[in-house]
Amino acid sequence: MSLNITSIKTTSHGAWQGDNPLNFSFPLLIAQTTLILVLTRFLAFLLKPLRQPKVIAEIVGGILLGPSAFGRYKAYLHRIFPAWSLPGLETVANIGLLFFLFLVGLELDLTSMRRSGRKAFGIAFCGISLPFVCGIGVAFVFRKTVHGADKVGYGQFLVFMGVALSITAFPVLARILAELKLLTTEVGEVAMASAAFNDVAAWILLALAVALAGNDSGQPKSPLIPIWVLLSGVGFVIFMLVLIRPAMKWVALRCSPERDIIDEAYICLTLGGVMVSGFMTDLIGIHAIFGAFIFGLTIPKEGEFAEKLIERIEDFVSGLLLPLYFASSGLRTDVTKIKGGKSWGLLGLVISTACGGKIIGTFAVAMMFRMGSKESLALGVLMNTKGLVELIVLNIGKEKKVLNDEIFAILVLMALFTTFITTPTLMAIYKPARGSPAIAHRKLRDLTNTDESKDQLRVLACLHGMGNVPSIINLIESTRSTKKSQLKLFIMHLVELTERSSSIIMVHRARRNGLPFINRLRKGGWQDRVNGAFQAYSQLGQVLVRPSTAISALSTIHQDICHMAETKRVTMIVLPFHKQWRGEGDHKVMDNVGHEWRLVNQRVLKAAPCSVALLVDRGFDKGAQRVCILFFGGPDDREALELGGRMAEHPAVKVDVVRFLEQEGLQRDGVILRPSASKRTEKNYSFSTASINTEKEKELDDAVVAEFTSKWDGTVEYIEKTGSDVAEQVLGLGQTGDYDLIVVGKGRFPSRMVAKLADRQAEHAELGPVGDLLASSNRRVLSSILVIQQHNTAHAAAEEMSVTKVDQNDNVNLKGDGGAGMGEISKNV
Repeated sequence: MSLNITSIKTTSHGAWQGDNPLNFSFPLLIAQTTLILVLTRFLAFLLKPLRQPKVIAEIVGGILLGPSAFGRYKAYLHRIFPAWSLPGLETVANIGLLFFLFLVGLELDLTSMRRSGRKAFGIAFCGISLPFVCGIGVAFVFRKTVHGADKVGYGQFLVFMGVALSITAFPVLARILAELKLLTTEVGEVAMASAAFNDVAAWILLALAVALAGNDSGQPKSPLIPIWVLLSGVGFVIFMLVLIRPAMKWVALRCSPERDIIDEAYICLTLGGVMVSGFMTDLIGIHAIFGAFIFGLTIPKEGEFAEKLIERIEDFVSGLLLPLYFASSGLRTDVTKIKGGKSWGLLGLVISTACGGKIIGTFAVAMMFRMGSKESLALGVLMNTKGLVELIVLNIGKEKKVLNDEIFAILVLMALFTTFITTPTLMAIYKPARGSPAIAHRKLRDLTNTDESKDQLRVLACLHGMGNVPSIINLIESTRSTKKSQLKLFIMHLVELTERSSSIIMVHRARRNGLPFINRLRKGGWQDRVNGAFQAYSQLGQVLVRPSTAISALSTIHQDICHMAETKRVTMIVLPFHKQWRGEGDHKVMDNVGHEWRLVNQRVLKAAPCSVALLVDRGFDKGAQRVCILFFGGPDDREALELGGRMAEHPAVKVDVVRFLEQEGLQRDGVILRPSASKRTEKNYSFSTASINTEKEKELDDAVVAEFTSKWDGTVEYIEKTGSDVAEQVLGLGQTGDYDLIVVGKGRFPSRMVAKLADRQAEHAELGPVGDLLASSNRRVLSSILVIQQHNTAHAAAEEMSVTKVDQNDNVNLKGDGGAGMGEISKNV
């Protein structure tokens, strides 16, 4: 029964008036979109532990929704995806595809491709040529064995099959490299550059295939038509690069960061340009996505204009519209068409040919360029990534009726399989050697105890954004010694790796310089402003600044931080607290970057190879004129006192040291700390399980304090406090506003006074009892807080255990050997 498309209405009058919304195009489109998004997001969640890119979930979701799975129930298919609704769904999906290809063009930097050299170009060329030839061979087999395949002209069928087997999905590859921490390795750099070359070549070949395909019958009307189409396409590309590219460069300059806002007219002009470019290539006879891709290449990658465009459209396109495209692809994919030994044999042939051609071709050329065998093999596996771009090619082939249902299903499964195996295969065969860096000075005390006057204080400071820059500069300035020894500052901008194109834009602007990677200076960008601020600061004194960026998933970004500290022989890592207060007095407003960043800090504290300082910023951008060091005793407090000594060397910083001592007569009162029964460890403080000699620790505390007061007598004010109301005294120091910064140790080996605070419900357990007390949001503390954890090689292997505090009514003598370890039932302090 034929359907009159003009009889379909857009909106319903509602259920109360007897209309079923699923019989109307717009409500049905809403239902379809909701179903697609829920299913693909659920599959992405299931596949996340396997470290699979989101595109895998979207492809699988599309196949499940189609006739291969759910669509086998005809009632569902006719109700949710009736034939009359598919043109509307595919139209919306293709709009998303159009803008996605525009984003792909934005991701590709032609300038960086030209700098990649012969190696990347040679690997890309041979990595395309061999599988393309293999694809032609497979095409001949298909024409002989698959019913109906020989009805399509030789030219277009051979080209489509060659492109399908030779393509590399650059967007998917970039995210896999970032996820596996391979962006800055030689393999990652060559793979990125080669994939970029491959991407451009693939779209050119696809344009050729579409031109050869002609009309929907698969046969061109005249032999001259493909030639005219190709010539027109070449003319379009020349027009875009020669005339439109300079025009878009002028537009980008008009949207420079010196201007507070970007005129909406330029955004609308660019989005309209995407549509017009797509229409022009469709008019020529090449698919509309080719025009959008070329237009994306014309947008300058320098400055903020490209990033502003991405911010405006990428979430809507990638998060909402693109999954619709995969669903429409899945509705065309019928895996049940692959039946019988012959069809499954053809699937095995296609997979083995695609993988073999790509991996062997890339491996051979990489070996010719004197890359190692493991690196060459890993590069071949990476270049075999298909994914999204492959689906686009196959769908166009289906639209042009070059590929029938059986061949289409075989090639879709091939794309799914090759992309799925990339990550696990790569993890199995290639683990880049990170080497064993020289032994670093792990803590500040080590630098003081050495006789080498030329030893540098090396600090790694991490940033979430521009808001952290002033406080970090002021903290580093307050520790800058006036002595001959220099301070070397490594700045690391932490960027969450997402599916967003902006992450890959940043990857493209990176170069290898240490690990993670140092950004190229680029005019007008975030890094340019950060670099400018720190480079200006470095001119003021003996401070060497090295900025860098780490782009990674938040679950693994701590590995980048710790490895950078290892590689650069860092003495101390400075982390910004996940909360930051801005404003004056009682009008301060709190910014919270999120719980995930708090977990990053906790992982760094656990895995760091050096001392770690957590900065709680309450307006520290004005600098540190007065600093207070709180000393209770223990390794962390001794490290805090060491930092205070460095601050005392600065002529503009006034340092006070407040030492808390046990009141006479209460020194024998004991506290027993027991492991917490609660599973919510974030609500309980954690202390080290390492056993220490408490008598020796007390001697060390006394010696360090005596040395400090002797050295800075007359410069630093030393105050001793006693009393049982420790919490009130500590809060009093913070609430007065007399100090710009209060420095305190984390207290992993707590004194009795600190241990007595352990039964409080922690708000920020990673700061320790005293740091958390000062950082709590409801305590009206005005000073910024710096919490320090000292690294000690002897204690590094010991775990930390969440505890609760139990008061003893009778006196408990402290054991001379430190008592039982925390790994046992209890620990006396």
